[in-house]
Amino acid sequence: MKHKIIIAALGIILFSNSTTLQAQKTKNLPLDEAIQLAVKNSGQLKIANSKADEAMARYKESKNNRLPDVKVSAAYLRVSSPKIDLKTSSSSSTDTTSKSKSSMPSVDQVAYGMVNASLPLFSGFRIKYGVESAKFLEQAARLDAEQNKEELTELTINAYINLFKNRKSLELIQENLKQQKQRVADFTNLEKNGLMARNDLLKAQLAQSNIELALLDAQNNLTMTYINMNLLLGLPEDTELVPDNEFVGTGEAGTAIAWEQIALGKRKDIAALSLREKAAGSAVKSIKGEYYPGIALTGGYVAADIPNFLTITNALNIGLGLQYNLGALWKTGAKVAEAKARLYQTQISQNMLSDQIKTQVNKSYHDYILANQKIEVYTRATEQANENYRITKNKFDNNLVTTTDLLEADVMQLQAKLNLMFSKADAYAAYKKLQQTSGTLLEK
Repeated sequence: MKHKIIIAALGIILFSNSTTLQAQKTKNLPLDEAIQLAVKNSGQLKIANSKADEAMARYKESKNNRLPDVKVSAAYLRVSSPKIDLKTSSSSSTDTTSKSKSSMPSVDQVAYGMVNASLPLFSGFRIKYGVESAKFLEQAARLDAEQNKEELTELTINAYINLFKNRKSLELIQENLKQQKQRVADFTNLEKNGLMARNDLLKAQLAQSNIELALLDAQNNLTMTYINMNLLLGLPEDTELVPDNEFVGTGEAGTAIAWEQIALGKRKDIAALSLREKAAGSAVKSIKGEYYPGIALTGGYVAADIPNFLTITNALNIGLGLQYNLGALWKTGAKVAEAKARLYQTQISQNMLSDQIKTQVNKSYHDYILANQKIEVYTRATEQANENYRITKNKFDNNLVTTTDLLEADVMQLQAKLNLMFSKADAYAAYKKLQQTSGTLLEK
């Protein structure tokens, strides 16, 4: 039974997962550099930035609706000799008619050109609110990109801490294996000299085998961690990454209510949704503009040349144009209702997101509180495990406890060291998660 406890305890050590021990290159990787590489090489973030650029282009396009439209057309035509029969009064003589026909010019080609310009003066506020809506959507897209950057940063931090845990697991297991090999060597000498039972030596050898198996698992986990982390950062897959040994940057827990208020004021996603609500409101006003007529300043120029018949130059015109679609009186209502429905959906989504943010902040806050409490417990547990091992070792040297007791004390000491080290990393991750859910992760 005690052997099973030892094996189970060693298995608990290997709870993490990922990258390569036999890497060809070694790279010291500070956390800040890891975040910079992840941001630089993230395809998802590049797509988000591209969507923001697309929204900016739509905003510029909507602003261009304020500019005049200018259309230019020209044509050159070859025509056949037409038969022209001018109808005159019945009193006209045949000779007169024949003379009239014979005096008609011969036309076989036509050339003309036209320029028309129109500058909107009033469009029922459709252009104004269309520009306003596009502006809000462009700002929302920028905030979406910033929100994605925060989420990517938090993801990178978690991956980085996972890398740290796997490396430390491997290091501690290697250290424990070294101690266990020395113990087996000592026990072997004692057994040869008849000072130790064969069974006790076998227990020590079995413990060594279990640690070797744990080491193999740890090496495999670390290999996969390297691969996953390198893919995230855009580095060669065989790079061996060496993370920081210490994590600093945690702060006072404060209160959950205070973090909630910070989140509602600084979260990019809720700010983006607020802008989309404004954009939807502007869209309603823009559609209502279809009820009004459109007024535009118009102007044009015409030139034409029909050889042997007609030449037109300097034919300029300028004036005001009025356009009104009577169908808008019975068609626009449905469009307005649709736009109002989208506005209402956005408002409801904003309320739902606000509740979701409060839930996220509270979970992150209490996770951080729990992480700090675990550090205190694991600190005491490490002290207790160290003292327990010291006492057990003294008793074993004086033949007061069994080999199994010594091995159990050794495993508990190793587990306590791992737990304390990991709890500090977990507390750092929990604080960064709290910052991310409150929208302050990227603030300096």
